[in-house]
Amino acid sequence: MTLQQALSLCLLGGLLALFVWNRFRFDIVALIALIAAIACGIVPTNKAFSGFGNPLLPLIASALVISDAVGKSGIIESLLRLSRSLTRSPASQVGVLSGAVAVLSALLKNIGALAIFLPVAIQIARRNKRSASEFLMPMSFASLVGGMMTLIGTSPNLIASSLRQELVGKPYAMFDFLPVGAGIAVIGIAFLSVGWRLIPARAKGHSTSDMPFHVEDYLSEAQIPETSPLVGKTVAELESFADGAVSVVGIIREDNRRYTPRRHWRLFADDILVLESSSQDIHALVDGASLTLIGPEAPADPRKPAAETVATEAVIASGSPLVGRSCAQVRLRERYGVNLLAISRSEGRSTARLGNMVFREGDVIILQGPADEMSDVLASIGALPLAERNLQLGRPNRGLLTVLVLLGCVGVSAAELVPPEIAFTAGAVLVVVLGISSVAEAYRAIDWPILILLGALIPIGDGMRSIGTTDLVAGWLKLVSSSLPVSATLAMILVLTMILTPLVHHAAAMLVMGPVAASLASSLGLAIDPFLMTVAVGASCDFLSPVGHQCNTLVMGPGGYRFTDYWHLGLPLSVLVVLCGVPLVLLFWPLHG
Repeated sequence: MTLQQALSLCLLGGLLALFVWNRFRFDIVALIALIAAIACGIVPTNKAFSGFGNPLLPLIASALVISDAVGKSGIIESLLRLSRSLTRSPASQVGVLSGAVAVLSALLKNIGALAIFLPVAIQIARRNKRSASEFLMPMSFASLVGGMMTLIGTSPNLIASSLRQELVGKPYAMFDFLPVGAGIAVIGIAFLSVGWRLIPARAKGHSTSDMPFHVEDYLSEAQIPETSPLVGKTVAELESFADGAVSVVGIIREDNRRYTPRRHWRLFADDILVLESSSQDIHALVDGASLTLIGPEAPADPRKPAAETVATEAVIASGSPLVGRSCAQVRLRERYGVNLLAISRSEGRSTARLGNMVFREGDVIILQGPADEMSDVLASIGALPLAERNLQLGRPNRGLLTVLVLLGCVGVSAAELVPPEIAFTAGAVLVVVLGISSVAEAYRAIDWPILILLGALIPIGDGMRSIGTTDLVAGWLKLVSSSLPVSATLAMILVLTMILTPLVHHAAAMLVMGPVAASLASSLGLAIDPFLMTVAVGASCDFLSPVGHQCNTLVMGPGGYRFTDYWHLGLPLSVLVVLCGVPLVLLFWPLHG
């Protein structure tokens, strides 16, 4: 082992440790690693930013722009209304929704496909008096298995194609992933249609009441006016008044000082109560006790909002500018004209004031604002509405045109008339030129952190290959697998990748394991395709945690899931992928050839 190889392994270990620590965003971690690699001589200075010139980046960016345009077009919702007759039984409801998400994930970015069906699933759960938690986790997992069916469905497939281009001179075509991906998707959807029963019953998610929104453990703030019957009552009497459904977790009085009250504390006029309960129970208490529901930036008279004002529930998506900032820092009312009324997250109670709580990805929030502006506000802050598209989210008259643009990009790429990055970049430009999306909407649709991550890690991967680090690690794996059949070796690689993926971003897992698997294949005298395909499958299948993939994070709040809930459904699905994935790879990708 040379000094540079040792340094590169230390760098890789530090990179993984920073990803697991999660103290810094993954794109910042990637940039730190790039700078360290340059300092250690692993990446030459003249190739430091070569990753940002990789065709992967414009392909991912343009695919996201087109995906966003399709999601806002309204055509998917129209198709769903026609298929409601198929969703009669509980198994068929989960199966149809999961299957639809999987198919759409093959053509769009999987997070975009999931976002389209998220409010639909919640409404179906409400109409059928079921918990939304029974739908959302299966749909998230379906988006992951669906994305592996095409080149553009998920980042690991794109990275695998780029690696193949570098190693053998030809990338994967649009549907080269389809035989393996479709087989796993069909088996996965069949399992999810019955496996949703494994989700713990405590994950209640949305209520089945007549209220369209109901997420457990909201924190809201309400002020006691002088006319309220609660003036002079105790905390215990207030909670009794609400039939025990509402908890008073804080009282703010005396120049905004916050107290944690005892049950015998008396309530006074102008006290601000920090209440914890579902949105429905808080609403009932506010009405019954004549309280004033306020937020950290409440309007002058929140009890008398304008006629066009609405309250909308939404989930904070990946890449939202709210993540990591508080309501006071964002200045929601000043910048966007909306007021934060409540916030909910699955991990439990927070002791912070509503205005000081730091937003996280997956938080469910209730915003109050003008009805005709709410759609634009949600798009600007990166939040997804948890209701069917009653908001004017798209332009229905452009729906067919948007789908034609998408199909045109896929068709031109599949026919190999031009490279996919050219076809999809042209499609993204066409989306803007035709007025389907504005320039601002197109820029908002792009997931900039993932582009930074890839641009920073690609030269590190190239550097590690050039100094022989990947060959070194592949040699170690060869020693381990020397007495194993090739199928067992592939299963080992698949399991290692699936273990790594929840710890780091799925794209990073592919960038780390892909070159090692390709080097191992070469050392064994075998074709690299089965090995690259195996790593791509493993990097796409993160079913064990809510933090490894943004789709899993997105459904955690609306579904009311806990961290460990993902294992109940995800572990058997992971085992199923290993048992079925390796034979499918060997069936369609020969070891020799």
